[in-house]
Amino acid sequence: MELYNLGKVPWDESQLIYHALAALGREALCFVSPSTPYVCIGFHQDAEQEVDLDYCKANHIPVFKREVGGGAVYLDGNQLFFQLILHKNNPEVPKKKETFYRKFLQPVIDVYQKIGIPVEYKPVNDIIAGTRKISGTGAAEIGECVVFVGNLIVDFNYEMMTRVLKVPDEKFRDKVHKTLKENLTTIRRELGEDKTEKWNKSSLNTLMAEAFQGLLGPMKSVQMDGLLRDTVDALRSRMLTDEWLHQKGRRLEGRDVKIRAGINVVHKIHKAQGGLIKAAFQVNEGRFANVRLSGDFFCFPEEAISWLEARIENRAVEDVPDLLASFYAEEDVETPGIRVDDWMQVLMV
Repeated sequence: MELYNLGKVPWDESQLIYHALAALGREALCFVSPSTPYVCIGFHQDAEQEVDLDYCKANHIPVFKREVGGGAVYLDGNQLFFQLILHKNNPEVPKKKETFYRKFLQPVIDVYQKIGIPVEYKPVNDIIAGTRKISGTGAAEIGECVVFVGNLIVDFNYEMMTRVLKVPDEKFRDKVHKTLKENLTTIRRELGEDKTEKWNKSSLNTLMAEAFQGLLGPMKSVQMDGLLRDTVDALRSRMLTDEWLHQKGRRLEGRDVKIRAGINVVHKIHKAQGGLIKAAFQVNEGRFANVRLSGDFFCFPEEAISWLEARIENRAVEDVPDLLASFYAEEDVETPGIRVDDWMQVLMV
């Protein structure tokens, strides 16, 4: 198995390398970091809906669509990427996804603990320091290979992450920023400046290589050869086009930003007979928080929407049908043209 410890590379190569290795059917472990920032979106996402493309263009921030699922993320040189490429039929590859993540996240967990950050695995694919996510990961099948990608987060630009996202309004952007800072952490944040400097990027990658080899056996250190470079170039000509970026993705009415497993910031819109309904809220471990309902519908009495918000706050998402039914049964409320089914459209996740 090949080991590519490539350090800083052009931003696009930080994504194209693992696509190229999978296309060639090479089993490998790759460590890279982008030399300049960019935004990366999941394969099933719609670029225009997820990212503020005008802002990114004006600020010279490229946007890339990967062949791995998941959400939009701002990436820069303060994140060290690991990329594991294995054949689908490799006996080391578990069939069940949770077993897969649990197995191949263990080397990352070992490294975090070795540098003094107590972390643990959180299903399905998160590593948590206390209550905060400290590594973003994802897996996908590309060709005949399974690709597992993730990062060590040395530092993170929370402000830029929230700025590059497409959001319905600035209040929602503020909510995403606040929730992100509360639920995503970094090596620098956990260790402090002095202890972080002890673990430079080269030493962290060395620890990662040792941890993965402890799991998968010895690997041969190599550099990019001509065939791999040619494959990267061929993929670049396809994956850096507008056609690739704007191919049909998953279109949603509203926004659902995953902060970590169990924490989402949601904004949903539904056009009912009685008008437009908007809902903005968080889902924290299956329960509602910071619920705000609005729209251009009529409600009698007007304060009844505040009553509904209060009923939903801190309740389990699965309780929504019963909460709505009891609201209309117990309160003297009229919402012309707005029925329980309409509220379900914006409150069910």
